[in-house]
Amino acid sequence: MNIAEVSKKYDLTQDTLRYYERVGMIPPVNRTPSGLRDYTEQDCKWVELAKCMRSAGLPVEVMIEYLKLTQQGNETIPARRELLLEQREQLLAQKAAIESTLDRLNFKIGRYEKAMETGVLSWDHDEV
Repeated sequence: MNIAEVSKKYDLTQDTLRYYERVGMIPPVNRTPSGLRDYTEQDCKWVELAKCMRSAGLPVEVMIEYLKLTQQGNETIPARRELLLEQREQLLAQKAAIESTLDRLNFKIGRYEKAMETGVLSWDHDEV
């Protein structure tokens, strides 16, 4: 099947199909000698799965991870675990920075609330 037929069958735009392939939500589609996409029955199953997962509101990353695990098998599990651990560490670092910023912001808000009561703005930590 060509891209126009698949697009019509699954009610997706051709750009959406190209996007699914480009970001890795479906495996790379074989090309004809002239360079056109040639969707096999298996490719269509991936397109249908990708459409269902997106319709369910699942993030693109979930589909990409599922596809990689399906194609590459279990030997990639340790490397993928390490990647997820790294991502978690990055998020925890961001969380710490956000919490620190919130603490400073809350202190400033407290100072201004006190200033509204007393009419005097003070940055003395003991007065909070």
